[in-house]
Amino acid sequence: MNRTMHFLRRYPTVAFGGLLVLGLVLMAVLAPWLGTTDPTALSPIHRTRSPSAQFWFGTDLLGRDVYSRVVYGARVSLIVGFSVAFLATVIGVAIGLISGFVRWIDAIVMRIMDGFMSIPTILLAIALIALTKGSMQNVIIAITIAEIPRVVRLVRGLVLTLREQPYIEAAIAAGASRGRIVLRHIFPNTIAALTVQATYICGVAILAEASLSFIGAGVPPATPSWGNIMAEGRALWQIKPHLIAFPAIFLSIAILGINMLGDGLRDAIDPRMAKRI
Repeated sequence: MNRTMHFLRRYPTVAFGGLLVLGLVLMAVLAPWLGTTDPTALSPIHRTRSPSAQFWFGTDLLGRDVYSRVVYGARVSLIVGFSVAFLATVIGVAIGLISGFVRWIDAIVMRIMDGFMSIPTILLAIALIALTKGSMQNVIIAITIAEIPRVVRLVRGLVLTLREQPYIEAAIAAGASRGRIVLRHIFPNTIAALTVQATYICGVAILAEASLSFIGAGVPPATPSWGNIMAEGRALWQIKPHLIAFPAIFLSIAILGINMLGDGLRDAIDPRMAKRI
């Protein structure tokens, strides 16, 4: 416990960012027990109500409780963000390590990655979703495909730099296999950079899912997500700003917390940062 408290005091961004993320995770998990109602229940008689003691965040055009929809919407955003970050990192690391060590594969892979990176993430995701249909699984797949090239380029660049280090040359001279060099000497030295990249991807994925849902290309409209809530409230946002304000605030908190957590973990993991501190 003392070591944990010392770590958090030394890296306050980890503590603050982790607290925000943990709060959102708990909110998503405990949604049914946080004073919420059915987020899809319609009540035309209560539509477009302002925030009050009965409806904490007000109600939307169909009389649905905005508070309940925002709380349940955290589930969609966090599932998409964490899933995309995990999948894009794992796949990108595998491709990047191979590309950085095998020259003929590198020439082919990087041209493909350059092609994907020339297309904005949102446009690429829209194109991929248009081939299927709107669902959480398809949104995750589409955003993951769009984010993999960024991980590949990062890992490839690290591999090209690390392979010229003296300790790598010593391992090669000692007869170590290519696989052992990659897994034992190179991969561990990419973890700090990958940590920051994974948190960045998580934040980008959450924002991309909200953007896709806002324009009607993400999860189905009936699913409570922050993007859907803002899309449904944009027609009345000038006279009923709470319809957009509350989901936008929680979206901003999620991205802020994830980015701060990533920056703090980078400072904690990177030995060069630790020495400087």
